[in-house]
Amino acid sequence: MAKPTLFIEVHILQSLPPSNINRDDSGTPKQALYGGARRARVSSQAWKRATRIEFAKGEEPADRATRTKRIAALLSQRLAAPAGDGGAGLDTAQADRLATALLEPLGIKKSTKKEEQSAYLLFFGKRQLDALIALLDGRAADLAALTDKELGEEIKQLPVVSALSTGHPAEVALFGRMVADLKELNVDAAVQVAHALSTHAVRTEFDYFTAVDDENTDDSGAGMIGTVEFNSSTLYRYAVLGAHQLRENLTSAEATREAAVRFVDAFTRSMPTGHQNSFAHRTLPHLVLVTVRTDQPVNLVSAFEKPVTGNQGLANESALALAEELHSVGTTWGSTPARTLATYALESSKLPDTFGPSLPFRTLLDEVGDLVGAWLTDATIPAQKAEAAEAGKR
Repeated sequence: MAKPTLFIEVHILQSLPPSNINRDDSGTPKQALYGGARRARVSSQAWKRATRIEFAKGEEPADRATRTKRIAALLSQRLAAPAGDGGAGLDTAQADRLATALLEPLGIKKSTKKEEQSAYLLFFGKRQLDALIALLDGRAADLAALTDKELGEEIKQLPVVSALSTGHPAEVALFGRMVADLKELNVDAAVQVAHALSTHAVRTEFDYFTAVDDENTDDSGAGMIGTVEFNSSTLYRYAVLGAHQLRENLTSAEATREAAVRFVDAFTRSMPTGHQNSFAHRTLPHLVLVTVRTDQPVNLVSAFEKPVTGNQGLANESALALAEELHSVGTTWGSTPARTLATYALESSKLPDTFGPSLPFRTLLDEVGDLVGAWLTDATIPAQKAEAAEAGKR
């Protein structure tokens, strides 16, 4: 019998100083109309990439994934590497020819502009390249000596598609993969990420800057002038992890539990890097709320359909609105989380009533790991630990 669904939702309130972390084609910070008000927006793609980069920091280099059009070049480099380094020791021409033949069963179209690249980005694990080379079973040199027709026939007998459709690294298991040319390579993402929106109305501002030519002693004029657009905002960020899909994508229960915990950590700590040197905008959240559901995910952005005004501080008002929305969803729709965990540093006596006590973030991550582990073992969700609650009160 299929294991019941388990959704780990992460709701974050985070304030950014003047910044431009995600801009459109004209350089303007991305925006959206919501609730009739202009909001700051950070695209889901921008924050997913930032999360993936943060997640990869904890991975061994060999276990990481890469998204690239250069799979043929990477495979050729592996084939040309010495046997002692995991390669086949082929010369460059042989390696290129054999790499092209190995990728032929995947049906990946080549770029019309650059022959050495594929037509689109492919997301795969570096160990999956090793799996492709392992299919050669030490016969790389012999295969490279065959005619094109003979080589093609030999490659057809190898499970090339299987090598890239199994043994996924955690990054591919989390964020998925879509390959239009060969559906067998598709991986359903275990993670969905919403566009981050400000909880309040914003307006774009302009920073006029000048740069001085240090070697110019003839006049006092600027060497360069320009403007950078920016805004500041308190953002509501939301992502949901389907633990059931993650388990399907990965090889073991332990790998699933570890990836789930590290995803929550990476999503919380990640930050897009647009104009980072100019604004030094990296902050940590005011609130991290984890809700665990077994029926369906619920994005709580409706809490901010009416923009908060900030009369008592944007972060505090936003947290109160989020708590009210979580309570309202439960009473109106009967959709109450099976577990609620939170880490926050906000001055409001009302928050513990809805979110529970504020836990140290490390404790929150441990609790996420425990509940995913218990669910993987016997499909149950453990009650909140008394010691974790006490830790939050101290």
